[in-house]
Amino acid sequence: MSRTSKAMMSAFAAVTMIVGCSDDSKSPTQPPPAHQASVITATGAITPEVAQFRTLIGDPANGATPGQQAAGRREVNWDGAGARPFNNRNDFPADFFNGVGLIYVGAAFRNDSSLFADINPTYAAEFKPFSPKVLFSAIGTNVIEAKFRVAGAATPAAVSGFGAVFTDVDLAHASSIELFDKDGASLGRYEAPVRSDADGLSFVGVKYEAAIVTRVLITCGNAALAAGVNDVTSGGTKDLVVIDNVIYGEPKAF
Repeated sequence: MSRTSKAMMSAFAAVTMIVGCSDDSKSPTQPPPAHQASVITATGAITPEVAQFRTLIGDPANGATPGQQAAGRREVNWDGAGARPFNNRNDFPADFFNGVGLIYVGAAFRNDSSLFADINPTYAAEFKPFSPKVLFSAIGTNVIEAKFRVAGAATPAAVSGFGAVFTDVDLAHASSIELFDKDGASLGRYEAPVRSDADGLSFVGVKYEAAIVTRVLITCGNAALAAGVNDVTSGGTKDLVVIDNVIYGEPKAF
């Protein structure tokens, strides 16, 4: 299941009514939305929609090429050899992917190749990767905060869009990405759809016409992973969700 749309940020945009000596029978005028977004969501066999979002964000795939590139996109899939020494630990370096223009803030993080079974054995039956075999989660919270930098530098940057693969979204409205501009204003919150099959994969991606996104909050379900916390499909009361690939536009200094 997929959906591509031009989404108006009505939930977050201020609405101004123009009042004057006009005919009362006429409707008040509203200003156009500040920003428009193209949104792609999918659940189940999400590969075509992920490919569509990559194309939407733009070519080429810039990999770990240092410095600001004229066009293209970056991606993190957690599977690189350089990350392996930190796998299955709760101290994954928050700036490890600064080389591709992405840093994490505000929490401990875990890059996991065991499907998080080391935390709770029931998780081995919950989570499946999109690009095998490593998955990612914040520790002690279900919210991941990401910011952007010029690749390989400390320079704050903005991107034109961001998308994330979620695994095991069981409840509607629980998992989402929320994007923010350089002034801290929300550009919108976009929900990941509920999983539709046993693989449990969901995707949501958002693309703007310009590089205006400086920060993203990724909300994964409604609880943090923990030894005594089981997913709703394993007899628990919480929707536990982790992420795989994240895809975003070329980070550009602002």
